[in-house]
Amino acid sequence: MDFEIRLFATLKDRAGQNRVRIAVDEPATMQDVLDALAAAYPSLKPNLGITLISVNKSFADLETAVFPDDEIALFPPVSGGSDDFPYPTYFAITTAELDISAVHKKLAQADVGAIVSFTGSVRGQTNRDGLPPHTVYLEYEAYSEMAEHKMAQIAWEIWQQWPTVKGIAIVQRIGKLEIGEHTTFVACAAAHRDQGVFDAARYGIDRLKEIVPVWKKEVGPQESVWVEGKYRPTPKDNLSEV
Repeated sequence: MDFEIRLFATLKDRAGQNRVRIAVDEPATMQDVLDALAAAYPSLKPNLGITLISVNKSFADLETAVFPDDEIALFPPVSGGSDDFPYPTYFAITTAELDISAVHKKLAQADVGAIVSFTGSVRGQTNRDGLPPHTVYLEYEAYSEMAEHKMAQIAWEIWQQWPTVKGIAIVQRIGKLEIGEHTTFVACAAAHRDQGVFDAARYGIDRLKEIVPVWKKEVGPQESVWVEGKYRPTPKDNLSEV
């Protein structure tokens, strides 16, 4: 069987391309695919032990069976559904500048009296081991098709825990972002401020950093480094398992 595999962030850099092709014998699991990939592309081998796997836009593991028409993607830990939502939602992976007022308007309803949001931005100093001490700019990359699907999943998870939330927005910017520019935005709306919106918004940004396939590259004056997280999603992190 022949497979085209999509690569992101560090893996893309190591391979020198964002898609590779390999052949494996049938029947096959993802373990067989990774073994064949390591043999065909030795530069990827050091990263495959911690690589996250997506098959048809759902997290998978080494025992997952694969078939010729499957869409397979490999990416490092994230640096973090359905369209039938009960309340207004807005999910976006975008290069456009963030218009917070416009997003708030998407959540506005007659019975909404509170919108709590988190906004992330590019800082110029990192002070973290392994990263440039000073940041010139950030470069964000996403597996966009899967990322918006996982944003929808986060919304469903929020509604399971905070059913009084009446609207959810999640936005992630990608591309080159300069110091001070907005990077990430999560907002939750409710009738009153004491109906879970603070906790829901905090959950939304934390969960985005865990399961939405977005990565950032810290670019300093003399070096650049992809920032990789430590959380390792499993098939239980898929919407069908929630």
